[in-house]
Amino acid sequence: MPFRKPGDKGARPTDVTETMVAGATAASMTAEWDADKAVTQLYSEQYRPLVRLATLLVRDFATAEEVVQDAFVAMHGAWRRLRDPNKALSYLRQSVVNRARSVLRHRAVVEKHAPKALPDAPSAEHGALGELERAAVIEALRALPTRQREAIVLRYYGDLSEAQIADAMGISRGAVKSHTARGIAALRSVLEQTT
Repeated sequence: MPFRKPGDKGARPTDVTETMVAGATAASMTAEWDADKAVTQLYSEQYRPLVRLATLLVRDFATAEEVVQDAFVAMHGAWRRLRDPNKALSYLRQSVVNRARSVLRHRAVVEKHAPKALPDAPSAEHGALGELERAAVIEALRALPTRQREAIVLRYYGDLSEAQIADAMGISRGAVKSHTARGIAALRSVLEQTT
């Protein structure tokens, strides 16, 4: 049913539906403006505390900033559905915590399925030199007298104490010290000549 707006003397008659649509558009623009204003104010007041909260949760400042920014964007988009605008900060905190949990779950999955790094392998040159050194030591050990060789092998390869070596060889601890010292001196002399 056509009607004139109050105070419009020469205006064309408008339909009730047109008036309702125009009013709804103005209301949605006001709601959007209110959301912009409210979110901007919350952002200026709460951004840093929320980033600190998120940093403590995700242990990474850059990711914490992303989490908080995403929470603000989501809140802005859902402003109309927010039942109580006074609880916006509570909504933001909950959103930050939930998003931080999501980040941590994602990290755990990535870490669980990440390929295992192979241990560093020594170079072929290092292996060849090591083999030569071992061969030289073994050759030098073979050249030692029996008691010196036994004392050195039990001490450095068997990792036995002097008392254990004395028991194994059936000699005194003093004799173990003497044989070990003479054997080391002889090995040193032979190995210095080969290098």
